[in-house]
Amino acid sequence: MAVLYRNFETRAEIDREYDVENSVPDFMVYARQYDQSSSDARRRLEVTENVRYGPTVEEYVDIFPATRRRAPVLLFIHGGYWRILSAKEFSFVALGPQAADVTTVVVNYALCPAVTLDEIVRQIRAAIHWTYENITAYNGDPHRIYVSGHSAGGHMTATALLTEWAKDYALPRDVVKGGVSISGLFDLTPLQHSFLQPDLRLDHASVQRNSPLFRIRYVTAPLLITYGGDETSEFCRQSEDFLSAWMAAGNKARSHAQPGRNHFTAITDFVDTNSPLCQAIFKMMNHTPRRAPVRGTA
Repeated sequence: MAVLYRNFETRAEIDREYDVENSVPDFMVYARQYDQSSSDARRRLEVTENVRYGPTVEEYVDIFPATRRRAPVLLFIHGGYWRILSAKEFSFVALGPQAADVTTVVVNYALCPAVTLDEIVRQIRAAIHWTYENITAYNGDPHRIYVSGHSAGGHMTATALLTEWAKDYALPRDVVKGGVSISGLFDLTPLQHSFLQPDLRLDHASVQRNSPLFRIRYVTAPLLITYGGDETSEFCRQSEDFLSAWMAAGNKARSHAQPGRNHFTAITDFVDTNSPLCQAIFKMMNHTPRRAPVRGTA
């Protein structure tokens, strides 16, 4: 039998590694948790919702401003395999950062198969461009923008770091000062042979174009890589392989271990300013929180 990817010979073998909803006993436990905690965040925190960064209805951000001016900015890109979920289910990621006086920008984007993966990447870049030009109105410092993301959002975080901002957008080449990729995907090759293919409609060219692992170059922005210790072996391997390749190119990076966490609990530490994940992010930002921390639940 022919090999589809690495040592995988069948779609079923690939799906067992990449179908994250089936990697836990009950995915809906986490879906309800995300939704409830996000509703709580929007009630408790100052927020400006549905700020348009592009022409289509899906191109908006929800902004949780810091209380002091020129605060660092953390842009968060949600997961869902580029095909489900929205920014609204991820408002909870602002709880820890906003309590530490970080302006938090949660990005929404259009989904496959209505749009292509190339278009989603374009939208994320447009959101970063918009943030650079407009975030001062929300107490953010355009020269201290950091990008983070979970799962598919982790993929787009790496893509953002590798974007040629000066050449393609006439922005400072280091407009993104650092990245946090949580349970990311960096080699999209196996997804072409998975249950996701009818929605993603990948081909060899789009895989090569949109796989950060194949496009690594030297950049000045550091990268923080993290994932749950209880994730599938492929998700763990993808992060470790990308981390090694990133550093081999001379780039700065470090990993943050999350033992006992699965794919969905790998981001729940965002609710607590004092959590190891939030503290690792603040360290990368060279940011010392000035406010009393607020702890949420997720």
